[in-house]
Amino acid sequence: MEERLSDEERKYLLSVARESIELAVNRKPLPPLNLDTLTPHLKAPGASFVTLTKSGDLRGCIGTLEAYQPLVEDVREHAIAAALEDYRFPPVIPSEVAQIEIEISRLTAPVALRYSSPEELIGRLRPGIDGIILKDGMRRATFLPQVWEKLPDPEAFLSHLCQKMGAAPSLWRRKILDVMTYQVEEFHE
Repeated sequence: MEERLSDEERKYLLSVARESIELAVNRKPLPPLNLDTLTPHLKAPGASFVTLTKSGDLRGCIGTLEAYQPLVEDVREHAIAAALEDYRFPPVIPSEVAQIEIEISRLTAPVALRYSSPEELIGRLRPGIDGIILKDGMRRATFLPQVWEKLPDPEAFLSHLCQKMGAAPSLWRRKILDVMTYQVEEFHE
């Protein structure tokens, strides 16, 4: 990551995420963001994922791989989406909000990873460092670098990522896929 966020910028983004979730879950309007009062990092285009956990279990995770709006707006949008729109979970309800823990991942731009065999792909992966994007035609899926903590074996990591993409777990062994890597600056409450 070219330049990390300051502690104050991280705290601000976490507070924006929490306030946005609280307001959205309670169906209240969001206050406007005044970009003129923010630091250059917060108003520069940024890509983020917001992950919600409850008692250590995943409760929602939504984000984007490419920067298309100011980082602060990206975090706000994905915090609300993680709480209300992650198809894997029912929407967060008001009584849950206090139990939700928020983690924000600020992403670097994805970079193509070229390889010519499954063995070479395994050898080029950097567990715990890189997030991985797999793409096969119109199908695409990603795992953040934090997923390596739960799936430390590169072969299992790729197999699960193929499943997430809606493909057979062994697809990465049988076909050269489009693979991209990225890193994150991760912080949480």
